Amino acid sequence: MRLLLLACLRARTGNATTAARIRNHLHAAGHICVLKDAFMYESPTEIANLTSTDKFDAALAIHLYKGGRLLQGSRIPFGIIFGGTDVNEDIKCEEKRRVMGAVLGEARFAVAFTMKMKELAAAEWAYETHSVFWRRSVADRELKPDARKKIYVQTQGIKTTPCETFDWYRFLQNADIPTDTDSLHVFLLVCGLRRVKDPLYLVDVFSDWHRKDPSVHLGIIGPAVDPLFTSEVKEKVKRAPGVHLLQEMPQDDLHAAMKRCFAVVNSSVSEGMSAAILEAMDLDIPVLARNIPGNAAIVIHKETGLLFSDPQEFVVLSKSLMNDPIMEREIVTRAKDYMKKHHSWESERKAYQNLVLRLQ
Repeated sequence: MRLLLLACLRARTGNATTAARIRNHLHAAGHICVLKDAFMYESPTEIANLTSTDKFDAALAIHLYKGGRLLQGSRIPFGIIFGGTDVNEDIKCEEKRRVMGAVLGEARFAVAFTMKMKELAAAEWAYETHSVFWRRSVADRELKPDARKKIYVQTQGIKTTPCETFDWYRFLQNADIPTDTDSLHVFLLVCGLRRVKDPLYLVDVFSDWHRKDPSVHLGIIGPAVDPLFTSEVKEKVKRAPGVHLLQEMPQDDLHAAMKRCFAVVNSSVSEGMSAAILEAMDLDIPVLARNIPGNAAIVIHKETGLLFSDPQEFVVLSKSLMNDPIMEREIVTRAKDYMKKHHSWESERKAYQNLVLRLQ
């Protein structure tokens, strides 16, 4: 099949990485999969013209609203993959919620990264009883009674590729992190610079901690997704000793940097499924993540990582991790076991290769 895959393709963001991975899975099965940036199109008419001119047989989209809205009324069958903001953020807007319900109604199948995400979507758009199908809005009228059955749960498959020639000391020097400290502890917060990722959440408390313990440093690394917010982050970090804003880098270099750091941090307000958390687990690096539903779905507190509810708790948990190497080793081991069991790259490949057969 010749497949169109619509996604937000800002370089080195989670969406772009996921889209590239899915494309590779489909290419391996003999399909032709063409990636297109959803932000380059404004209406379903433009996509209809594209699919007709380029003779696509079917389509996929990541995000019910950002990508899926462009496939409404499509002449070709399509599947949809939930994004992190679909059921966490976009659903709060009635117009977006209506559109997403309509998209789900038209899709042959939908993919959620977690059971929790599936249940949230089902609670909004797929009401059903044995005898009556209850509808909550205009959007729901387009859903069939078996809409819940359309939603499959497929976790992200992870394969990390740390660069073997990565120069850790040059990385530290470029970040203005001193390399002569006896016991250096570098925490990395990997995220696109936008408000939903809340990279400034820990800055003040981390600076206070650094003033008392100069061995601890926080590096914030990721693409400038929101230019205005990025300027705000830069100004804040300039006045925050111990906190460093780092340039984004190729994925294999990023994985190498993660592998050398002390811990990977996530401070997002909302997450679907954080690839950075999963990559850290795969790389045998402990994770400290903000206690939100998307993170709690993949991190079990004190089992496969540490969950914090406020900046002060982050510092307390970080110190306990630094002072208890046995706990650190046990967390890392259990996290690696979890990754092997639930986030197999090979299993994800088989799942998408089977799902697209529903578009024939």
